[in-house]
Amino acid sequence: MSDSRLRTQRTDVQEDESTEERTDEACPECSGHLVVDDERGETVCEDCGLVVETDEIDRGPEWRAFDASEKDEKSRVGAPTTNMMHDKGLSTNIDWRDKDAYGNSLSSNQRQKMQRLRKWNERFRTRDSKERNLKQALGEIDRMASALGLPENVRETASVIYRRALDENLLPGRSIEGVSTAAVYAAARQAGVPRSLDEINEVSRVEKSEIARTYRYVIRELGLEVAPADPESYVPRFASSLELSDEAEHRARKLLQNAKEQGVHSGKSPVGLAAAAVYAAALLTNEKTTQAAVSEVADISEVTIRNRYHELLEAEQGLPAV
Repeated sequence: MSDSRLRTQRTDVQEDESTEERTDEACPECSGHLVVDDERGETVCEDCGLVVETDEIDRGPEWRAFDASEKDEKSRVGAPTTNMMHDKGLSTNIDWRDKDAYGNSLSSNQRQKMQRLRKWNERFRTRDSKERNLKQALGEIDRMASALGLPENVRETASVIYRRALDENLLPGRSIEGVSTAAVYAAARQAGVPRSLDEINEVSRVEKSEIARTYRYVIRELGLEVAPADPESYVPRFASSLELSDEAEHRARKLLQNAKEQGVHSGKSPVGLAAAAVYAAALLTNEKTTQAAVSEVADISEVTIRNRYHELLEAEQGLPAV
């Protein structure tokens, strides 16, 4: 079919909720943006009106839902695959409750049968040492991430980092817990929600020195790009734990930004700088807090807070060091 026969008027293409933009391709005629019209099954250039594709396959469900509960009732698929499970969530899970689909209790014979099925199902889910290793590690990652209050995207990233370490044979000579902890630490920093090494150490089952050593080894061998932790990323969490106002949080950020411009942050612990900035901001906004309270929240010594506090105020022009 020639291009002239494929041309249509731009007014024929109605931009509605079912029309989405094709950002991965461009119009072969004018290099314009392509949009997909799901109602007509066509891909059309929104600039010149060229119909690039026709009779496209609708990959969506054949049913419609108007609210979340109706969608859940009509959906016939399971949960999406995830790297947070050793089998990516593709295997069968047998519920531990001895009840049928109607909520009725099973008979004694049926309970014994389900117990045998659970046992064999668990054995088949971890068929070799690599899968058992991965199952234990991902369980550790989920436990530590939950204890640290990390979001799901961090857990997913940590799981991917551990899978890469396992595939590239980085585990011999190192514990599963150590590599799992290093993966969580690296993933949190990559996602911009870092946790201090002391916080990681509190929820881990390995020593702090092993965590630091394994972390350096993993990021070096996997070539991970992990930027230095930004002190400002700790401020919201510290301010929230101390129940400080938005004004105090904003003032703490300003103190840290000024410290960066003056070069005060170089060679300093980001946690210590953030804790000192929060303490200084609370005093500058006349909000009640103590060095002991900040020290407990940030898990850092009061001496460090005092030292960084004076340095921040000296870097802030016009503010006397108290």
